[in-house]
Amino acid sequence: MFGIPGKQAVSMTDKAAAQIIKLMTAKGHAGLRIGVKKGGCAGMEYTMEYVDEADPNDEVVTQDGACVMIAPMAQMFLFGTEIDYETSLLESGFKFNNPNVSEACGCGESIKFDDSLFAK
Repeated sequence: MFGIPGKQAVSMTDKAAAQIIKLMTAKGHAGLRIGVKKGGCAGMEYTMEYVDEADPNDEVVTQDGACVMIAPMAQMFLFGTEIDYETSLLESGFKFNNPNVSEACGCGESIKFDDSLFAK
């Protein structure tokens, strides 16, 4: 586990927790696994997938009945992130307010992390 003992890796807004619970209930899954992968114009992208159980190395975060699992390789990149869910006239989706991001592309789908994370 990466981070500070007693502090969750990520937090969720009430809107995000409600949406995760809605997805978990509708699809019959235990939660969502969040990760990062190489890709996009800025270098990295967030990933989300339904899961039926946590991997032994996942960081499990629960809040108000919502459950997210942080993939092991993503834990250092996501520590301190607030997950939100936004709805607008044109789109709806999860938004990651991540203090570790140094740049994001214009579409918001791709991110670049602070180089200091790679020095650890």
